[in-house]
Amino acid sequence: MKLASLKSGRDGKLVIVSNDLAWYADAGHICPTLQAALDDWARIAPKLAALATDLEHDVIPKERFHEHDAASPLPRAYQWADGSAYVNHVALVRQARGAEMPESFWHDPLMYQGGSDGFLGPRDAIPLGDVAWGCDMEAEIVVVTGDVPMGISASDARGCIRLVGLTNDVSLRGLIPDELAKGFGFFQSKPASAFSPVFVTPDALGSRWDGARLHGALCVDLNGKPLGRADAGVDMTFDFGQLIAHAAKTRNLSAGTIIGSGTVSNRDADGGPGKAISEGGLGYSCLAEVRTIETIQRGKPETPFMKAGDTVRIWMEDEKHHPIFGVIEQQVVDA
Repeated sequence: MKLASLKSGRDGKLVIVSNDLAWYADAGHICPTLQAALDDWARIAPKLAALATDLEHDVIPKERFHEHDAASPLPRAYQWADGSAYVNHVALVRQARGAEMPESFWHDPLMYQGGSDGFLGPRDAIPLGDVAWGCDMEAEIVVVTGDVPMGISASDARGCIRLVGLTNDVSLRGLIPDELAKGFGFFQSKPASAFSPVFVTPDALGSRWDGARLHGALCVDLNGKPLGRADAGVDMTFDFGQLIAHAAKTRNLSAGTIIGSGTVSNRDADGGPGKAISEGGLGYSCLAEVRTIETIQRGKPETPFMKAGDTVRIWMEDEKHHPIFGVIEQQVVDA
């Protein structure tokens, strides 16, 4: 089933969305918000599934679903932890900086804790205070967990995944170096992220979901031109079970925790850095990787970061070329 939150108060109004994303049914008589549903998932999920079936069979009242009316499915969350599962991306960035790649990065995931007290809606603008901050998109896969006990194994953690979706994890690249140099991690360089209009239960993803990874091209367009078509199921060094287990090593995770994959990144078929779509490659899920490859190949970055007026689109299609999770479409605006 597909779940969304229409804009209403701080936590949205929970609705069930049809598989084709054309219609929705109000789920308020079952549960008011998605967070409340996740808090009591064993009892609430079957009732939501029955409502989803009724919606598909057209036997209950329904209304048109407009993605512009949607908040992020969780408009705010108890926790948002973003990993860096595609180590190819990390390796390229470090290569461009001339920094050695620690061997530990291949068996110990990178992860940071992002701000989760308020997310952007999937069609909300990205406010930018200064173009020098280096505004970048990061197209990623996310999962939402139920309650996760401390010390869980990666295999058991896969059973805690309740929902799957997409995110645009906005990054301010110009602020990152000084923050990391302090040795205390991201804060100002990681503003509010946006999530796909709907989150989807794993069972509704069919063969695209293998229990720990989402397979398929993650589509990214910038100003109407293809930027990325990387396959999310390829070159993922750490699966979501491993990422969840990493996050839960020393703490319990509360129901509603969002775990991100990090920027989806593929190597080229010859094993080298990924190529642009115009060169027959799968492209890139963020501008930092484009600039990194330009630096490696030509000595300096050439592609600018986003500025006011630029628009990014992020989505994933099913076999009929219809968006599975809806579309994240955001324009950068002056704050």
